[in-house]
Amino acid sequence: MGSMVCPLEPGQEAPVAAQRAEGFSHMKLTSSTTGPARMIGLSGAQMAADAEQIVATMGLHEDSPNLGVISLAHSYGFSNLVLPLLLHGIPLILLPSAFPAAVFQEASQWSDVSLPAVPALWQAWANGGKLPSSIRLAISAGAPLPVELERFLFERDGIKVHNFLGASECGGIAYDRTAEPRSDWTVAGTAMKGVQLNIADDGCLEVQSPAVAETYYPESDDRLGGGIYRSGDFAEMDPSGQIRLLGRSTDLINVAGRKVGPETIEVQIRDHPAVADVLVFSVPEAGGRNEAIVAAVALKHPVSEMELRNFLGRSLPSWQLPRRWWFLEEIPADIRGKRSRKLWRERFLATCG
Repeated sequence: MGSMVCPLEPGQEAPVAAQRAEGFSHMKLTSSTTGPARMIGLSGAQMAADAEQIVATMGLHEDSPNLGVISLAHSYGFSNLVLPLLLHGIPLILLPSAFPAAVFQEASQWSDVSLPAVPALWQAWANGGKLPSSIRLAISAGAPLPVELERFLFERDGIKVHNFLGASECGGIAYDRTAEPRSDWTVAGTAMKGVQLNIADDGCLEVQSPAVAETYYPESDDRLGGGIYRSGDFAEMDPSGQIRLLGRSTDLINVAGRKVGPETIEVQIRDHPAVADVLVFSVPEAGGRNEAIVAAVALKHPVSEMELRNFLGRSLPSWQLPRRWWFLEEIPADIRGKRSRKLWRERFLATCG
């Protein structure tokens, strides 16, 4: 009792701090998609508040087991699976595999289950055949959920996948409570119960909640503390409280003094019928003062770079068109369902120069 917990992935080394952390019940490690992993210190009350907000917002209950296929070490899995079990008695069934056959078989044995996952898993399950009707609550987090996938599962299987936005620094942020598929990929949902959302002066989303962590550790940051998390996500909020995410401030691409979010380009590329997946990032141009846009693309069937450029030219200005194209068989996410533009940039530079 009284020990601090820091969940780790299998094989992951325990973090080393220059000094002993005091006053924390739980330490999280950030996903490091935008930079080096950082430690985040939380109290027991803050962890309990996150679980309470998730259970209340999503309607989790004891008669609907959670199927566990995501990492329990990640903030998403720990807060959606472990804490509801420990603090609210929500049953948890850990599956040995996330393969479609294993998930379908287990879900079919119950009349009512909840299934939190990431977009890559929902895509794999969509490809694996019709999902069981016993999936009462379907949740997707960790990365943007393509609206085409959301609509496909709704129309084929009658399952509405609810988009869930959260962060290691503050737990749950927003949740799509609607019963119909979204038509806009930028829509994240409305604030979780107990959470207040604002748009800060810099245009980024600001989260106020009893679940917000104490601080980064060992070095603090004025973006986190005092019950407020100042995110790096550009966002808009309409009068109804609906949040639209417009991209991360750290991902903006500078093209000769003009800035564009990679998501703006990605959503247009995905509209091409030959494109299965895409990730856009930037690389330095000669001299290092400007950036060149790179589109990593996985195709359903062959298509030329010229055809893709001409297609994009109908909806985007010329300065937003990718200068370089990188054709891949797939663009896999990591175990947390995330794809780091930084890591893919490094891979591109190492492979293509």
